[in-house]
Amino acid sequence: MRIFDCTTYFNEPLIMDIRFNILNEHVTKFIIVESAYSHSGAKKKINFDKNLYPQFKNKIEHIIVDKEPENILDTDNAHKDINKRTNSILRISLQRNEALKACKEASEEDYIFYSDNDEIPNFNEIDFYKNKSKFIIFEQKLFYYKFNLLNDRIFWYGTKGAKKKHIKLISDLRNIKPKKYPFWRIDTLFSKNKFSNLKIIKNGGWHFTQLKKPEDLFEKIKNDEHHNEFDKLDMNVDHIKNMIDNKFIEYDHLSDSKSTSKIGNRFKLKSIDINSNMPTYLKRNIKKYEDWFDFDFEKI
Repeated sequence: MRIFDCTTYFNEPLIMDIRFNILNEHVTKFIIVESAYSHSGAKKKINFDKNLYPQFKNKIEHIIVDKEPENILDTDNAHKDINKRTNSILRISLQRNEALKACKEASEEDYIFYSDNDEIPNFNEIDFYKNKSKFIIFEQKLFYYKFNLLNDRIFWYGTKGAKKKHIKLISDLRNIKPKKYPFWRIDTLFSKNKFSNLKIIKNGGWHFTQLKKPEDLFEKIKNDEHHNEFDKLDMNVDHIKNMIDNKFIEYDHLSDSKSTSKIGNRFKLKSIDINSNMPTYLKRNIKKYEDWFDFDFEKI
């Protein structure tokens, strides 16, 4: 039984360094898929360089997607906001689905996991040889800007996986709902995202999102999946710096899915102690990444 870790890449060298170091002991191969287009459709250069990670270089396969989806919608009409969002989803799906194609050497019994690169599973919490569930989802803590600035309003269900024989498309795997439905729910027999044969891993890892300098974060936000919503805020680098300095976000994860936007409401982040269920690798390397912790290091 082997583990294939699949993710996508925009330009996140820091988080990839963390990812490789945390997951290396468990993972047989890292599949990194990068597109020549951002989620907003802007042409971009290829940023990932596996030579930056010599310790893991032989485990890494870097896949480049150099085309747009075939069914991109027009964004110069009355439905431009909806179409922008739809186009982002199409681009993301294309990029994610290329990862499965790269797992050619995986057997049908090997495990394939997909995460966005800042969603890091805690593989120590599952015994794969005893697992009988078809699908596995990791319940993760959500952090912003720093490794220890916690959004304690929700858990994040990022990393999802299964044996290769159970996966048709990574995009379908990504859309599985983080809920184990009762066996008598007949609708699960015909659904692509509702399952009863599913395991949710508690203490399942860490979602370290937006760990970037303000300028770099601004560039990413302009081009990510929700770029159409951020465009309405007229956000700039100073605004992002203010959010980081004052430890708040303007994104309501609990907003009703039918609402027009999740952006605009302010929520304070909580600084937590390094011993509060942090990855062992980070605990051992606090000084190496001291710029990315919300600590007064003179008092440590």
